[in-house]
Amino acid sequence: MTTPNETYAAIVGATARIDWKYLEPHFARGELLEVDASLDLVEVAQALIDDNSAAVKGWMQQNLLTSLADARAADWHQRDPDTLWAVVIRPWVLVQERAAGSAK
Repeated sequence: MTTPNETYAAIVGATARIDWKYLEPHFARGELLEVDASLDLVEVAQALIDDNSAAVKGWMQQNLLTSLADARAADWHQRDPDTLWAVVIRPWVLVQERAAGSAK
């Protein structure tokens, strides 16, 4: 059995910067969830793994965790930002656009 710290470390290890072109197929299948830049991407992933429905529901109600909107996908397709970070928490791919130079 893994401890929460081990799970958190595993998520950190699976989180990486990614190009939009690799996320597009997941967007087309409706698998992308956008995590607001104000949240810790790994913390959100941990909440999904732990089935912390209160946290997830709260973020969704505040529009801090949403299905990726068509307009955002079009924007990322056009800009191809190099500040996208993602982690797979099946069946979802969590994606976050971070400010340039952000260590979050």
